[in-house]
Amino acid sequence: MNKILLSNMTVYAEERVFKNGYVLIENGKILDVGPQEKLAVTDERVEKIESKNNYAVIPGFIDLHIHGAAGADTMDGTDEAIRKMAAALSREGTTSFLATTMTSSEQRIEEALINVRKYMETANEPGYAEVLGVHLEGPFISPKRAGAQHSENILEPNLQLFKKWQHMSGGSIKLVTLAPERKGGIELTDYLKQTGVVASIGHSDASYAEAAKSIQAGITHATHLFNGMSGLHHRKPGAALAVLMHDEVLCEIIADGIHVCPEMVKFAYQNKGNDGLILITDAMRAKCLGKGIYELGGQKVRVNEDRAVLRDGTLAGSILKLNDAAKNMMAYTGCTLQDIIQMAAVNPAKQINVYDRKGSIAKGKDADLVVLNDRLEVVMTFCRGKLAYSQQEM
Repeated sequence: MNKILLSNMTVYAEERVFKNGYVLIENGKILDVGPQEKLAVTDERVEKIESKNNYAVIPGFIDLHIHGAAGADTMDGTDEAIRKMAAALSREGTTSFLATTMTSSEQRIEEALINVRKYMETANEPGYAEVLGVHLEGPFISPKRAGAQHSENILEPNLQLFKKWQHMSGGSIKLVTLAPERKGGIELTDYLKQTGVVASIGHSDASYAEAAKSIQAGITHATHLFNGMSGLHHRKPGAALAVLMHDEVLCEIIADGIHVCPEMVKFAYQNKGNDGLILITDAMRAKCLGKGIYELGGQKVRVNEDRAVLRDGTLAGSILKLNDAAKNMMAYTGCTLQDIIQMAAVNPAKQINVYDRKGSIAKGKDADLVVLNDRLEVVMTFCRGKLAYSQQEM
C-alpha cells in the first residue's frame, strides 16, 4: 500500500495550521495537505489513520547534535551503532539527525567518519531516522573549555587535516564545532564558509572580540549555548554574549534544566527569539537506558535519573529526549508548539541546507511526520513515509 492518509488532526503545515486537517503520503513524500473539507480521496488502496482524539501532526524533529542513544554511539564506528540510534530516535519524534563525533584519536575519528559515509550510502532506509551527515565536534577545540571532551586528543584547528577528513567522509561533514580563537581557527572557519559547511563556535575560550572576529569570518552557529564557552561576565564579556548579540548566529540549546537553568533558557529565548535557537539533545549512549556506568569518548560516565557526569562531576552530554526538550522549552518560556517547530525542525533544516525536503509539512517534501497527543507525547512517527514508531494509542 503506497498511500497513507492522516486525517481529522490539527496539522501544522508550512504555510498555516489546519485545525481539522489531513496529510496524504505517497511513496515517502507528502502528496497533499489541507483542511478536512477539501479532502477528496477515493482510492481504496489508501491506508487511513483517523484521529478520534485531539491529535496534532507536526514535522519531524531534526537533532543536529547527538552522540548516541540506546547503548550506541557514533564513535563506535559500526553500522549496528548508527542503526540503533536511528531506530531509537523515532520514539521521541526525531526523524533525522547529524551523527556527532567526539574529540578522540585521529584513527577513531576517521573510522567513525568512514562508517557514517558507508551507512549513508547503503543503509539509510525509510522507517528509521535519517542520517543527514556528521557534526564534527572536536578535536579543534580549546583545552580550557574541554568539558567532557578528552583533553589528550585536542588539536589546533588544522585545515589540511579537515580536508582529509571531509574527503574520507564523502563530503558528509555538515557542521564543525571549533574554538576559532586558536591558531588556525580563522583560516578553517573561512574555508568552512567557502565550502558550505556550518562553522560553529564551541568549547571555546574566546573573548568577546575574538568571537566577534570569528563571526565576521564565517561562524554562523554556536554549539550548546552557555556550555563549554566563555560566558556573560559584566566586565569580561565572552563568546556567549557575542553569539547572543549577533543575529546571524543560530544557537543550540540543551533545554533539560540542568545544562542551562530554566531562567537562562528563557533569557536566551527572549534574546534570540524562535528563529535564533535550535533545540538539541547532545545525548550520549545512555539515553533510553537506565542508571549505570557508561563510556563517552574514552571516559567513564556515571548516569543517574536525570544526568550524565564524569567522575569529577563534569556534565558529559545528556540523556535528554527531544520531545522532552520541547515540553521543557514551552514550560520555561511560554512559547507555543509553532515556536517549537521553528526551533526543532525549521531552523535546523535551514541551517544545514535541507529545507527543500525537510523541516516542514508541505507538498513534495519528505513525509517526516510526528503525531502528538494533547500531552505532547509522541503517538506515531513516520520517517520518509514509513511508520517508524507507534504508541498504539490511536
